[in-house]
Amino acid sequence: MDDVLRSVVLGLLQGLTEFLPISSSAHLAIFPKFFGWSDPGAAYTAVVQIGTEIAVVLYFWRDIWTIGSGWVRGVFSRAARQEPEWNMGWFVIIGSVPIVLIGLALENLIDSEFRNLWVIGTTLIVLGIVLGVAERVGRNAKPIDDLTWGHAVLFGLAQAAAVVPGVSRSGATISMGLFLGYERAAATRYAFLLAIPAVVGAGIYKLKDIPGGDNAYGVGPTILGTVVAFAVGIAVIHWLLRYVSTRSYAPFVAYRIVLGSVVLILLGTGVITADIAING
Repeated sequence: MDDVLRSVVLGLLQGLTEFLPISSSAHLAIFPKFFGWSDPGAAYTAVVQIGTEIAVVLYFWRDIWTIGSGWVRGVFSRAARQEPEWNMGWFVIIGSVPIVLIGLALENLIDSEFRNLWVIGTTLIVLGIVLGVAERVGRNAKPIDDLTWGHAVLFGLAQAAAVVPGVSRSGATISMGLFLGYERAAATRYAFLLAIPAVVGAGIYKLKDIPGGDNAYGVGPTILGTVVAFAVGIAVIHWLLRYVSTRSYAPFVAYRIVLGSVVLILLGTGVITADIAING
């Protein structure tokens, strides 16, 4: 029962933080330490994220259908390759390549050293500052229809930085979009679409580890946590897209810096330890 309740809490946390630029993986590593729980594990973290990505798929199903069907038509029709859906399909594919290659190359580090809380606390602060600078200097002008091949690659490289917990997939991608001059809402929307192949792929890849030692909770609680993450994620997407159309990311910048600082202070004073280990 303890594992079920903990998985529900972490699923709730995942749903609340996945789409905000504050790093869901950082929260899934930090908060168990605050509560004295064992680390849920890299496999749990990857699989529970599938719940929030299913929320993305359902919320953006019209966009996904339009882009996907347009891209498929373009494979067979020269005329269809003149439509914007053809390019957008390729932009998502190309933007997904960096995180796949880097994720596979650094898999062992992602599952171990990168989950050290000194690393997470530092990246929360550093990427918070990056997001704040991007918010300040970004022109907030370009619609997503202005996306180019070069910018798609840069978005992809930014997303790939999120293999390190604390960076935030949405935070890094949105920051890049702001630096490149895109509207906040456009950058946020594209960040959601770009994350779908990477997160779903990582979750499916990690399914094999759920029954084993890289997951503190086992199959049943992990499934429940994933369902909770999905339900909460739907509400958060709806709220965030309305929020960023008129408001800045400043509160998230402040939150990242405060949380990262708290983590580093607690580590420095010995209140919590930096190591991440599965103890069952």
